[in-house]
Order: sequence, then structure tokens, then C-alpha cells
Amino acid sequence: MSQTIELKIEGMTCDHCVRSITNAVQDVEGVASAKVSLASNSAVVEGNQIDIKKIIEAIEEEGYTATVK
Repeated sequence: MSQTIELKIEGMTCDHCVRSITNAVQDVEGVASAKVSLASNSAVVEGNQIDIKKIIEAIEEEGYTATVK
């Protein structure tokens, strides 16, 4: 079953931040795509059987804060 999760991300300041978060989230099992926006400080993650905790942990390991919108 396909899922879409919207996250609010704090701490991003540049395109490098966007790439770091995108790569970290896409490495989480079940994630099909991650669209991270610096302008809205958010991410839209799509996939199957996504573990939200693992996504948030991946983002936090990169040095940012994430919460579900």
C-alpha cells in the first residue's frame, strides 16, 4: 500500500542541506521518492510500508530536526 508522508524540517539553510536530507531519506527501506523543499522547510516522502521513525532518525543523523505535519 502506497503512503505519502509530509514532514516539517528545521535547520536547512542551502541546497547542500536539501541533497543530504534527500539522500538520507531515500536510503530508508520502503521509500520510493523524497522531495525536499528548502523554500517551505518540508519534505514529501512516498513509498510502501514506510517506518516514520526511521525517516526521522535518518534526518536527525544528518543534523536536522523533523516532525510529521
